[in-house]
Amino acid sequence: MKLAPSILAADLTDLAGALRVCEEGGADLIHVDVMDGHFVPNLSFGIPVIADLAKRTRLPLDVHLMVSNPDRLLDDYLAAGSDRVTVHWEAATHLDRLLARIREAGGKAGVALNPATPVELLEDALPALDLVLLMSVNPGFAGQAFRPGALDKARRLSAMIERRGLEVEIAMDGGLDAETTPRAVAAGVEMCVVGSAIFKRADPVAAMAEIRARAGSPRE
Repeated sequence: MKLAPSILAADLTDLAGALRVCEEGGADLIHVDVMDGHFVPNLSFGIPVIADLAKRTRLPLDVHLMVSNPDRLLDDYLAAGSDRVTVHWEAATHLDRLLARIREAGGKAGVALNPATPVELLEDALPALDLVLLMSVNPGFAGQAFRPGALDKARRLSAMIERRGLEVEIAMDGGLDAETTPRAVAAGVEMCVVGSAIFKRADPVAAMAEIRARAGSPRE
């Protein structure tokens, strides 16, 4: 299991400190939620923040665009240092074109699905994908309760990928903690985005170790 702490849940006045926690705790990636106040109600990180984060960490930046019209600023987010960019199926009118642009820029291309969006809609897009991010909450707010229906979606997606003989990573985001992460991993999830369950704990590094241990993926 790859662990990707979501720094949206960290102390936003000390993002450098959040990056140090992630590195000390053995995170595999830094998950960065970009919100535009339109596709989702909240606003969050912009391009200058991505650029500064990229300068301050050796970990790859896993950038999740929760925005309308993701093609408008996609090239700028890639140029700022995004290693992986995930766009929402619900917001991407020309998904294939977006995925090609991400890959042509040297990034890994992902698509996110909201809870009510079935994985079967990705059947034709799977060969162009590096990862699929299954939302286990409705996007836009941290600290929501995990939606168990996401587990069946992960199992169905895993079967689709295996049937096609593809290498597409399954990720999950929303309500993951030491209790729900093992269930996600058992359903086929390979990368877990965890926010509040890490950064709202008194000892975030210990929280990361607990999550890995409970998921059967101790830090190497």
